[in-house]
Amino acid sequence: MSKIAPLSGFPEYLPADRIIEQHFCDVIREVFELHGFSSIQTRSVEPIERLSAQGEDADKEIYVISRLAGGEHDREARLGLHFDLTVPFARYVLEHAGQLQFPFRRYQIQQVWRGERPQEGRYREFIQADIDVVDVGELPAHFEAEMPLVIADAFARLPVPDYVIGVNDRKIAEGFYRGIGLDDITGTLRIVDKLDKIGAEAVTDLLRSAGAGEEQASQCLRLAGIRGADESFVDRVRALGVTHPLLEQGLESLAAVLRAGAAAAPGKIVADLKIARGLDYYTGAVYETQFVGYESWGSFCSGGRYDSLASDGKVSYPGVGISIGVSRILGLLLGQNLVRASRSTPACVLVALVAETPEDRARSVAVATALRRRGIACEVAPTAAKFGKQIRYADRRGIPFVWFPGAGGDGAGDEGSGDTGFAGRGDEVKDIRSGEQVPADATTWQPPADDLHPTVSRVV
Repeated sequence: MSKIAPLSGFPEYLPADRIIEQHFCDVIREVFELHGFSSIQTRSVEPIERLSAQGEDADKEIYVISRLAGGEHDREARLGLHFDLTVPFARYVLEHAGQLQFPFRRYQIQQVWRGERPQEGRYREFIQADIDVVDVGELPAHFEAEMPLVIADAFARLPVPDYVIGVNDRKIAEGFYRGIGLDDITGTLRIVDKLDKIGAEAVTDLLRSAGAGEEQASQCLRLAGIRGADESFVDRVRALGVTHPLLEQGLESLAAVLRAGAAAAPGKIVADLKIARGLDYYTGAVYETQFVGYESWGSFCSGGRYDSLASDGKVSYPGVGISIGVSRILGLLLGQNLVRASRSTPACVLVALVAETPEDRARSVAVATALRRRGIACEVAPTAAKFGKQIRYADRRGIPFVWFPGAGGDGAGDEGSGDTGFAGRGDEVKDIRSGEQVPADATTWQPPADDLHPTVSRVV
């Protein structure tokens, strides 16, 4: 058999890390539902035309899907894997608009594919967790403030470092650029969006190459340099001396987001006017999130408002959303050993096997069944090995308790066979960490709350 070569960019976790991934998804799902978002799942593919309409950056990331036997005109040859969950969600809204109640609050936790160079925290296949609110015709501005507050609620329950959610408004940038005489708004936004990656000097060169004058390029950088945790950013923008009605609308909208953030999540939401976001469909608030002290990792939670992404030509469905890069966060946290699971299995109890007879195995299975009915995860020992070996098996898997049914035997260091001469004793359970072994009844015994399920914690 030939040697298996791994594929980069497609993470496959070992059991302990998979428990961490599931914990993150479970917590995020719980918070989304607490905020009234309904779960949906969309197909993995979309027409290439719909995916590629979102800007040049999107074109570079699309994985094309086709059948090997498909002909040149085969419709399936024009499908691509979705690179985010917003574009398929917009299509979903258009297809099901007559069956949805608006404003529609949706969440998705689903796989996404992007054709980018794999590196730490960036993958070709990964999980995103999205929320969006979509309405018909008009979308009230207060939903733009709600998005980062939901994220703050989720992160407060997860074992992650401290973080800051940076917020900008596309109307600020567009109004400012028009106010200084720039017409290529999309091109300017794309260039400014590279500021963290390539630096101010390179951005200035790109702006000049795109037709901006020296003073215009300097003004773009001055605007991008404004950041603040309160509404004082408004005065700093106005001090640049640029006026435009769209700029004033954006300043008012962003100030409202900061006021809501200060009331519900103090210190977590800041105005950061260099945030642009590369996709073309954003029209209002835009978000990016970073871990404090790990800014070099970049953003792992982002999104924004879009007013025309979903439209059937007669009716538009404006929306606003934000997306958590679950796999991106986990790749960084696991890669830096910043998070761990308490064990690599959901099993809390290993039910020992006294002897390899049909009667003894049935007795152990009966104990396991009684425990499972009460929500206690367990497994039956694979063989009737010496009790010491069964205990070591549990220890290697991180299972904290070993249950000795019926005939029992002294589990503490017993290296004899299952036939220990303790017939007549009731069931006993052993905490293999402390060595304590006590009588137990499978219909009433309860493990400590912290042991019932694997726990996930930060490594300090």
